[in-house]
Amino acid sequence: MEAGSLPGVRISFEDAFEDGGDDDQDVQFQFTSDAIRSELARQNGHAWVDGEENVVEDVQLERAAYDPDESVSTIDINSSRPYSPTSISLPHSPEPRSFSGYGAEDFEEHFRQDADRSGSPSHSRYPSVVIDVSKTESTATATTSDPSLRSSFASSDTAVSNSSDPSSSKSATNTSPPPTPGLSVPSGGFRQTHRTSRSGPSTLEQVISKTRPSYLPPKAKQEDVKHLADWEAMMKQSRLIEQQKRKARDERRLARERAVEQSTETWEKSIIPDWKNAVNDVKLRRLWWNGIPPKLRGIVWEKAIGNSLALSKDTYRSCAARAQKALSSGSFPSTTLHLMEEDIGTTLPTLHIFNSSMGPLYQDLKDLLCAWVVSRSDEGLGYTLGASKIAAMLLLNMSPPTAFVAMRNLLERHCFRSFYGGLSSRDDVEAYYRIFDTLLADRMPKIYFNFKQHQVSPAAYLPDWVVPAFLSHLPLEACARIWDVLVLEGDSFLFRAALGILASLESRLFFPDRKELLDLLAGEDKAALEVAKREGSLVGACKYEIYALDEEAVWEHIDGLNDWWKENTWTRLIQRELPDI
Repeated sequence: MEAGSLPGVRISFEDAFEDGGDDDQDVQFQFTSDAIRSELARQNGHAWVDGEENVVEDVQLERAAYDPDESVSTIDINSSRPYSPTSISLPHSPEPRSFSGYGAEDFEEHFRQDADRSGSPSHSRYPSVVIDVSKTESTATATTSDPSLRSSFASSDTAVSNSSDPSSSKSATNTSPPPTPGLSVPSGGFRQTHRTSRSGPSTLEQVISKTRPSYLPPKAKQEDVKHLADWEAMMKQSRLIEQQKRKARDERRLARERAVEQSTETWEKSIIPDWKNAVNDVKLRRLWWNGIPPKLRGIVWEKAIGNSLALSKDTYRSCAARAQKALSSGSFPSTTLHLMEEDIGTTLPTLHIFNSSMGPLYQDLKDLLCAWVVSRSDEGLGYTLGASKIAAMLLLNMSPPTAFVAMRNLLERHCFRSFYGGLSSRDDVEAYYRIFDTLLADRMPKIYFNFKQHQVSPAAYLPDWVVPAFLSHLPLEACARIWDVLVLEGDSFLFRAALGILASLESRLFFPDRKELLDLLAGEDKAALEVAKREGSLVGACKYEIYALDEEAVWEHIDGLNDWWKENTWTRLIQRELPDI
C-alpha cells in the first residue's frame, strides 16, 4: 500500500501496546466487508456492484496469489510466478462451456488496460477453476485476484447462461453467478481400450520361456527345438529304465517265491520240530530272512512270538465273554467302540474280508479287539488306533484264540508296549525317538540334516509306522515278510525296517519345506498322487503305493543295511537311553 493512501492515519509501532494517549486522536480501523471492498475499489479503480458480494463468498480460493510458503525448489526464479492450479470438476458435472466470446487478443487487452490503470504487473493472468459441491448440481467457479477480470468473466458467463437457460437470469443476483467454464470429465466415463477376457496366450507368452533364467538371452529357435527333443528322449529313456527295473524286481520276486515254496519241506522237517536249535543256526536264519512259506506262517509266528504272559486259549474266551456282557448292558465305553469301528474301517480295505457289512472276518476281528481291550482294562489302558491292523494280520494266519494270545504277547514287547502304553510311557517313546535319530544320523546324514533343518522329528512319522507295524503304509506282502523277521529278531528290526523305508524314499526327502516333507511321509504327496492316478496304479491298498514301494523295492534297501547294521550298536543305544529294561 502506498504511503498516504489513508488520510489522517498515523501508524506507530511504538504506541501499539500503550494504554495512554488521547482516544480522540486514535484512528479506529474497521475490518468489515464494506471497508475492504471500498479500499480495493479505490486502489484498482473499480466500482463494486451489489451483485458481486456473493462472488467473494461463494468462491473458494485454492491458493493465494502470493503464497509465502511456496518452495523455491519447485519455482523457476527467472520466470513469472506460476498461475493457480485448475481443479477438475466431478464426472457428473454439466458439459463444459467454452469462452466463445473471448480470444487471445481480448485477454491481452484486459491485461494491458489493467496494468496501465494500476501501474503494477498482475500475477494472476488466468482464472482458477474451483468445484462447488455444496449445491444440488455441482458447479465449477473461476476465481482470480483481478477484480476487473472477475467482472468481465462474470458478465460474459451471465450472457452465455441467459442464452442457454432463460430462468437462470432471475436467480443470478440472489445466488452466486453461474459457473464459469472449467475442465470436466465426460459423464460417460473413460472408454476401456483393453480386452476384458483372454481367449488364449498372448504373443509374449507364446515366445517367452518359463524355465530359462531372465538374465540369459533367449534361445534360438533351432536350439530350442533341439533341447525339447533331447528332453523328450531323456523322459522316454527314463521310463524305459524304470520299466526294466520293475521287470527285474518282478523276476526276482518270482524266483524268491519259488525258492520259498521249495523250502517248505525244510521248514516242516528241520525248523519246526527242532525250534530251539533252529533259531540259532545261521544257515536256517538266512532261510528265515528270505520269507516263511505262507501256509506255515501262523505256526512259525506263534512259536517265534512265544507266550511270556502264560496265557491260555481259555483266557480269550473269558475276556470275550466279559466284553460281550459289557456290550449287551451298554457299559462298554462308547468312545472306545467308536475308535474301534473307525480303525476296522481302514484295515486292509482292498481285501474286503473285514468290511462291516459283508466281511467274513469282521465279527472275529471285532470280538478279538473287544477281548484285547478288556484284558488291558485292569492295567488302566484303553484302545489305541492301529491295533486293528495287528489283530487283522494275525487273524489272516491264526484262529481267534491263538491270535489273541499272540497279540497280547507281541504287544508286550518293550517297544510295542511303549507305543501302546499311552501317557504313562511317554518317556520311553521319547527315548526310542532319540535312538532312531542316532541311527538315522549315522546311516543317512543328509536326510538327518534336512529333517533337523526343517524340524521334522521322528515323532512326526515313526508312530504311524510302528503302531500298526507298517501295515497302513506298505503292501500286505511286504508287511508279511517284515513280520517274518520281526517276530524272530525283535524290536531292533522295527528300526531297521524304518531305516529301509526312508532309504527307499531318500530321493524324495530333500524337499526344502516342512509341509512337503510331512505330506510325503504321511503318503499324501500331491505330485506323486497325480502321477499314480495318471498311470492307473492307485488302488487304495496302502498309503505308500503312490511311491511304487512294493516288497522287492523295500527289501532291496533293508538288505542294503546288512553290512552297516551292528547288533551291538543297538544294544549300546538301548543301554544308554533305556537303562532300566
